Amino acid sequence: MHTIAVLASTRGTDLQALMDAIEQKKLLARLIVICNKECGALERAKKHTIPHYLIPSQGKEREAFDKEIAAILDKEKVELIVLIGYMLYLSPWFANRYRNRIMNIHPSLLPAFAGGMDLNVHEEVLKRGCKISGCTLHFVDEGEDTGPIILQKAVEVKEQDTAETLKERVQKAEQEIILQGIRLFFDGKLQVEGNQVRILA
Repeated sequence: MHTIAVLASTRGTDLQALMDAIEQKKLLARLIVICNKECGALERAKKHTIPHYLIPSQGKEREAFDKEIAAILDKEKVELIVLIGYMLYLSPWFANRYRNRIMNIHPSLLPAFAGGMDLNVHEEVLKRGCKISGCTLHFVDEGEDTGPIILQKAVEVKEQDTAETLKERVQKAEQEIILQGIRLFFDGKLQVEGNQVRILA
């Protein structure tokens, strides 16, 4: 049984999709959830009796905090780390230690709108008058949303969209590619070459 750690700071909407897939036997893995503050994702983990950890990040130096997280990951024998609404940037130490084993879901078609978080990204997309938005699943490196891209899915921007309605549709796309990317990872189908990911047949 594969072990996935989800690092989260927000409501955990995409986390719910992973939980549902595991419960429905569409994804054969066990989850642990690590949150840096009280949040919806932590509540979801408690409700589903998923192993969960609250490790407050406030006032801690980034690498020292990441080493606390790493101790849990190693104890739980985690093979893959997925960042879902995780509102912290990782230290270079952490990014290097788990290179090509950390996936992040970003609510835009990278490299567009890199570095933004959550609703702010959708607001910027609407401000720029984009006709297409979407989401990107990528491996995490030391930069801000600069790691090798695994999968992307486009979402049409509608004229009447608000940041909230666009976010809702983008999140549906996020849930699809997170599951797809995790399956490809555990099937050994993702090959990283430089800053590119090849998906093997």
